[in-house]
Amino acid sequence: MRWIFTAVLVFILALAAGCGGSDSASSEKKDTLKAIKDRDKLVVGVKYDTNLFGYKDPASGKVEGFDIDIAKALAKKILGDESKIELKEVTSKTRVQMLQNGDIDAIIATMTITEERKKEVNFTDVYFEAGQSLLVKKGSDVKSVEDLAGKKVLAVKGSTSVTNVKEKAPDAQVLEFENYAEAFTALKSGQGDALTTDNSILYGMAAQDSNYELTGEPFTEEPYGIAIVKGDDEFTKYVNEFLKELKDSGEYDKIKQKWIKEE
Repeated sequence: MRWIFTAVLVFILALAAGCGGSDSASSEKKDTLKAIKDRDKLVVGVKYDTNLFGYKDPASGKVEGFDIDIAKALAKKILGDESKIELKEVTSKTRVQMLQNGDIDAIIATMTITEERKKEVNFTDVYFEAGQSLLVKKGSDVKSVEDLAGKKVLAVKGSTSVTNVKEKAPDAQVLEFENYAEAFTALKSGQGDALTTDNSILYGMAAQDSNYELTGEPFTEEPYGIAIVKGDDEFTKYVNEFLKELKDSGEYDKIKQKWIKEE
């Protein structure tokens, strides 16, 4: 019996040691700031299909927008050079998984802060205030969210917009797409009566095609935050300090005025 007890004890100790090693690895993984400095490069998840915030020009291949400039400013803050950055494409559906997998250091991609998402990631303070709205073809009989009963509404998978519009217009048929480019293409081809997401994103679509316009008042509040791996409070605090410095210096307003023409 003694040898059985000894074997069990050895197994328990080995298991405990293994768990301790895992915790150490997990803790190390969460030290994002150190990882960035050791790598000498900031890796950020951004959108490629959201005009004015994160958009990849098909001709030049260049990615530009409000979120991109915020990301570059963060790289300059950490590493002293805004060019020490790698931009990786994310969508509303893929961004959290990529952050959790360690593929990116942060998400700067029109991501609304919600209580549900706080269970999966750390959020910084709000860096942009948006509100959900509707994009329609000019002349549409859809004037507000109250007009969506029996209509087809286009939205993007993994976004808060889907949940919100189902709550506000339960009689509407919601069609979900992988990204904003697909949803906007579907709207233009007549697959739906309206496209819904944050007004900030819809401004970019309307700027691309003057046949479309925002209609009605925003029907939600969508505060954007920068998402950081869950538990890395040190880096979250660092980025909050960066955002405060950016606003206090006036640099934030310059970036916003460069991209966002609010109506």
